[in-house]
Formats: sequence, structure tokens, C-alpha cells
Amino acid sequence: MQSDIDPRSLIGRKAFDRDGRKIGTVDEVYLDDATGVPEWAAVRTGLFGRDAFVPLEPSDLVGDGLHVPYERALVKDAPDFGVGRHLSPEQEVQLYRHYGIALPPAPSPGPPPAAPPPEREVGGSAGAGG
Repeated sequence: MQSDIDPRSLIGRKAFDRDGRKIGTVDEVYLDDATGVPEWAAVRTGLFGRDAFVPLEPSDLVGDGLHVPYERALVKDAPDFGVGRHLSPEQEVQLYRHYGIALPPAPSPGPPPAAPPPEREVGGSAGAGG
């Protein structure tokens, strides 16, 4: 999906499965904690349904709808974590596995700490004087 799309613009759009069948309506969009990029959409799957999380990365915004490359049944069987709460890393792993998506690489902890300077001997050898 395009990364320059305002996540708020997705809310209220219809979501469709890979065969073009309506799944539901986008309720919320969840951003990646580290990058701020939209990563998941919570889709309300019916009048008295629940919200199913769908990954945004392999999905496309076509016209006024969000098209996900999965069967409707797979989306409806996605783990339900409720909306309005933060997704934990463990919950995201469950979602990646549910959709058969490779886990993203773990963020690197940054550059390794600088090595301390080599120790120097203080003083030196005393010269022999006559």
C-alpha cells in the first residue's frame, strides 16, 4: 500500500477480499511504533460482528475501497484483540503467522558502543642517572 496515505482517510472505507467480496468497514488504523507507518487496519466484519485485523502492506487502496489479498474467511478468523488498544509485539507475531507473512526484521539496537580507549601506563621507566 502507498505509505503516503493519511491513515485517517482509511477509516470508514469498505474492505474487500481478494475475490472482491466485501469483508466489512475499516474501523481503526494501527501505526508501527518505530516508524509511524500504517501497518494494520481493524475491519468491522458485520453489523454485530467483531473487528478483524488485516495487514496493510500487501493491501491496495483501489477507488474508495481497501482490497486485501486474502480470502474473507481467513480475515474473519484472524485473532481478535479488540480495538482501541495498543497491539503488543506478541499480538503482532500472532497476526503475521495467521496471514503467513514473514516477520519483519527486528530493529537493530543501533551502532555498537565505542570501544574504550586503550589503557596507557602512567609514568614510564625511570632512566638511570649517574
